Amino acid sequence: MNVLMLHGINHNMFGKRDPVQYGTITLDEINSRLIALGHALGAEVQTFQTNHEGAMCERIHQAYAQGVDAVLINAGAWTHYSYGIRDALAILTCPIVELHMSNIHARESFRHHSVFADIVKGQIAGFGVDSYLLALRAAVSAVQAAKA
Repeated sequence: MNVLMLHGINHNMFGKRDPVQYGTITLDEINSRLIALGHALGAEVQTFQTNHEGAMCERIHQAYAQGVDAVLINAGAWTHYSYGIRDALAILTCPIVELHMSNIHARESFRHHSVFADIVKGQIAGFGVDSYLLALRAAVSAVQAAKA
């Protein structure tokens, strides 16, 4: 099973950026935990981070061409306004799980809305790094259920 983790804008700054919301864990540490859990669940996890919206869309297109089994996405601020990324995600035929380290519904009002909400399998928010791990478990479960 191949799972793609998409990290959005500013996520390369985890560990330095707003530790109240995001803690001190780095992106490399998050990726290491995802890859390790993926192995335990029988999934290969590939990760991708960019600060460029077009590059994110192109990676999603590549995921479609590769036939990935599931996509996890923490798009950061793009969650709230990027119809381009939303339209790219809509091309996918696999389960998509949206995740956020912070509880976006308990933050500024502009963060309460996700333009991805109507096309994703589900959303996980507010559990810090565990949001990533929960999202991976949910995606693997969704793929297994679809194959059953």
